[in-house]
Amino acid sequence: MTEPAPALAHRVDAVLTADPARVVARLFLPGEEFPRGRSRAGAVVDRVLALDEAEVTALAAQLTTDFAARHGDYTATLDEHAAMVRSHVRQPGLLSRARTVVLGATFTAEFAVEGAALCNPSAVLHEDQTGVQSGQVRVAISLRGIGEGHLSSIEFATAVVGPGAEWRFEPRQQPAVAGLTTTSQWRREHLRAVLTDQGGLDELAHSVLAGLPDSFTDDALQQSIEAHHELLTRPGALATVALLRRLVASAYEVRFPPDVGLSQQVLLPAAADESHGMEDARFVRFVGADGVAEYRATYTAYDGRQIAPRLLVSPDLRKFSAQRLAGPAARNKGMALFPRLIGGRHLALCRSDGESTSLASSPDGVVWGDAQLIQEPAAAWELLQVGNCGPPIETDRGWLVLTHGVGPLRTYSIGALLLHIDEPTRVIGRLRRPLLRPAPDEREGYVPNVVYSCGGLVHDGRLWLPYGIGDARVGVAWASMQELLDELVLCS
Repeated sequence: MTEPAPALAHRVDAVLTADPARVVARLFLPGEEFPRGRSRAGAVVDRVLALDEAEVTALAAQLTTDFAARHGDYTATLDEHAAMVRSHVRQPGLLSRARTVVLGATFTAEFAVEGAALCNPSAVLHEDQTGVQSGQVRVAISLRGIGEGHLSSIEFATAVVGPGAEWRFEPRQQPAVAGLTTTSQWRREHLRAVLTDQGGLDELAHSVLAGLPDSFTDDALQQSIEAHHELLTRPGALATVALLRRLVASAYEVRFPPDVGLSQQVLLPAAADESHGMEDARFVRFVGADGVAEYRATYTAYDGRQIAPRLLVSPDLRKFSAQRLAGPAARNKGMALFPRLIGGRHLALCRSDGESTSLASSPDGVVWGDAQLIQEPAAAWELLQVGNCGPPIETDRGWLVLTHGVGPLRTYSIGALLLHIDEPTRVIGRLRRPLLRPAPDEREGYVPNVVYSCGGLVHDGRLWLPYGIGDARVGVAWASMQELLDELVLCS
């Protein structure tokens, strides 16, 4: 009888589990939790104002005692939320400091960013390598946190890898901190491409675009809309204006204070097209033509009805810019960026047909043209669909692409392809068996029978692969690069 082939992937004793104590304070407007809900803010404000001052003073002190340590800037958050309902206060000057605290707290709710699950990591080299020893590197890991209502956000962790087959997650710091969000600029031609995708490029949109500079903000958009007031009375004009404003508002920046550690940072949904979640960020350390490195990530935004691929760019994993991707290839989940330009163009893996892996290119990394098919479902463990498990990894033999395949009983397994280094539309190797499939003790979870990663990295001859287990927790495995590449090439 033929002996089974030795396993390519080796699991290590390292795991991250969801921590319900990781909470952020969010604005809560009673009655507006659901679409077309009726606000109860005015009545609630009246009740806060009717409380006796002595009771208010005691309540404010108790709220500070109970919750201040759970949040990075608790007082400022309560002040901000109180300001948002101040229009319901008939005599704002009569608000004492204690009553302002109670008012803000009444319109605040804690959200456990990973109260339901933690999964789908990607790993990149961390900028901070202080304190690591010879043979070690520190890596930054992005995570998908899933909270109440299946709302996903992007979180982070760090780990030290090496020497040898060692992986150690570093302690995650508390409290969790949501960054400061501000609006960002758009390029006119980028907006034109997104409007084309949305079917919203009518006469009014054309006219508004013509009145915009090459780069602009929402203030310039409003000026251009007002300059074409004669078109605002036409049928469909209000819908076009609403679309323009929503799209432009969807570009934003998030900054974190210098004293907030990476593992404290939380990127919460901040745009309408991601109002129901930010899913499965695939981070890569991208080196531009000028040799300057930055972090980039694609992620899937969900608004409750449809998805939208989006891009994060960061120089240092402390300041992030977020924007919508456009073009024929940017219409499905799971885009993964190459770590450098090839032939002067940005490349990305995508799944524009919903079940196969394709390769797309872009002149600017934002607007993506038609994609070329490179892999279709074929093996027994990928009968339903295939896709990538993160950005390609450059090796001396070609681009190593970690893949996922979905087979019977909707079981997710992880495989691999090898693409030609200069012509990545050419598949020159593939695994005939999974690199990783759910072990018996990995079948249970938020979504059963799933192992899934959004990206690994290579260190000291090993491929390191953090992966989600059952969409519920995170494990780690490694494989010898020599053994993996040998098996891929032999299968070409």
